[in-house]
Amino acid sequence: MDDLLQLEVRDLEVPVLTGIYSEETHLPQPLRISVIVDLDVRAPFAPGTHMSASKNYMDLKRAATEALPKDVHFVLIEGVADHIADTLLIGDARVARVEVRIVKLAIAENGESIGIRRVRYRR
Repeated sequence: MDDLLQLEVRDLEVPVLTGIYSEETHLPQPLRISVIVDLDVRAPFAPGTHMSASKNYMDLKRAATEALPKDVHFVLIEGVADHIADTLLIGDARVARVEVRIVKLAIAENGESIGIRRVRYRR
């Protein structure tokens, strides 16, 4: 089995235009977004290894926040997840796999997590 480096950003609360019901389509909904990236790196990391040998965690955060278009309505949260995954896969050839978890905060009644988990692989 190959070595693996996973980077992750969890539980970002992001307002996104999404939904299929009339009450959902005119205002952004709060989504809780988590992103895990499998990075294809082989060498071990010595204490002095330069940052360029890995990936900036903030790239994951930006893909789930700033890179989401503010004026686009995503009918399904699956589309939000695909947009985040595409941003990360296109942005760095070392990204081998992206996992995006999205929880729709507005529909939770008793603190439960209702949402999706989308996994995309580099092809």
